Amino acid sequence: MTTFPVLATLISCLFFLLSLPVYGYTISEIKSWCSQTPHPETCEHVLVATDAESTTRGLGVKCHNNLEKTALNDCIRLYKNTVQRINMTIDPNKKCSQVEMQTWLSTALTNLETCVVGFEELGVGASLLPLMKNNVSSLISNTLAMNKGRKSSNNEPRYQKGFPTWVNRGDRKLLQSSNLATQANVVVAQDGSGDYKTIGDAVAAAKSGGGRYVIYVKAGTYNEYIEIKANNIMLLGDGIGKTIITGSKSVGGGSTSFGSSTMAVVGDRFIGQGFTVRNTAGPQNHQAVALRSGSDLSVFYQCSFEGYQDTLYVLSNRQFYKECDVHGTVDFIFGNAAVVLQNCNIYARDPPNKTNTLTAQGRTDPNQNTGISIHNSRVTAASSLNGVKTYLGRPWKQYSRTVYLKTYLDGIVNPAGWMPWSGDFALDTLYYGEYMNTGPGSSTTNRVKWKGYHVITSGVEAAQFTPGNFIAGGSWLPGTQIPWTGGL
Repeated sequence: MTTFPVLATLISCLFFLLSLPVYGYTISEIKSWCSQTPHPETCEHVLVATDAESTTRGLGVKCHNNLEKTALNDCIRLYKNTVQRINMTIDPNKKCSQVEMQTWLSTALTNLETCVVGFEELGVGASLLPLMKNNVSSLISNTLAMNKGRKSSNNEPRYQKGFPTWVNRGDRKLLQSSNLATQANVVVAQDGSGDYKTIGDAVAAAKSGGGRYVIYVKAGTYNEYIEIKANNIMLLGDGIGKTIITGSKSVGGGSTSFGSSTMAVVGDRFIGQGFTVRNTAGPQNHQAVALRSGSDLSVFYQCSFEGYQDTLYVLSNRQFYKECDVHGTVDFIFGNAAVVLQNCNIYARDPPNKTNTLTAQGRTDPNQNTGISIHNSRVTAASSLNGVKTYLGRPWKQYSRTVYLKTYLDGIVNPAGWMPWSGDFALDTLYYGEYMNTGPGSSTTNRVKWKGYHVITSGVEAAQFTPGNFIAGGSWLPGTQIPWTGGL
């Protein structure tokens, strides 16, 4: 039995399980379908389980209140995205690489975990959670393990002359031009001088296509909730503090973390530049997301994200942040993307409980190619933080992975560096690393003694977390025309 045929069977079973139109298939029907696969026994074992997406949709009649419906609506969207990601791995018209497959399977697993988290955050759905926790997650984990062991074909896409096919509007000129209005597809201006008065209307009119679709948003404060679903969108503002998108949803106000975002990016290959995203719910309302991104191959350049708990939700897929500002208190850079923040400013604000945690990375499987890498950045106080304990991160999930590389750490960082989540949870299975950091908070002498904590001394080990390696940046970042450094 070779590895790849079994892997192909698992993926096809995954897709089938997540896309059945109705649930309740009989054993004989499952056997009939599985008989067409190379490994019917494996397929049968998987498909006896209740169809996950259809079950999720069918749970609506079981919801007892609006909070349960809120969490369930998130799940329906997340399961739909899971089907799309798995479908991308078996698309006969596009051969995906081993890295792409691992990325999209990692996203699929993250989506299922995020669904469950929503119910837990709102403290509802005790009768529904057993139905949500099906064996699809186990199947994805098995597939991740097998794909990780598959030899890479080194066929990551390389774009001729540094440009991917979806760049056809001269993005370099656009980024450097002072006359953005003449080069954008549409202009948003509150005073009526553009094509639209709201960002939401401009985004709703955008369609996924082969080329870059540019939305220029003039200076102003836009009090609205944005979700960008189309691929290849570029959103340009007039600069940090000038073009501002603001909202105030929160878990304390009845949303999930997933649903609380002021701005959410779902479509792939997004580029954002020159704007601020805020969540003004305040620290008393707990989780309150400014930006949530699940966009693969996405870039944010010279943007600011402002909130308190859970400001920047790097949900999934491959992401890159350059020269951005992130403001927050508790777990304010969190999620399970493969993400690099380079030359960014991370500002710890005054928290209500006198403890700050900068990151909470959410890797649930050791074979997910995810983690948070903070490279050549600065960690400082947003204001006076007298007596506040500030930590580099804590393990939200079992295989949490976060590294700080050549980053300035101010004296606000507690000498222990890292904070437990609960008791000894994940302390042996996490991967936390520091490499050649500077500043008064960078000494590793009194850092935690956990098995999973590493003072990285090897440049080779540290280089695994640079944009060139961790998010395969050389295959797609040049085409965005955003400045970036591939290595240490």
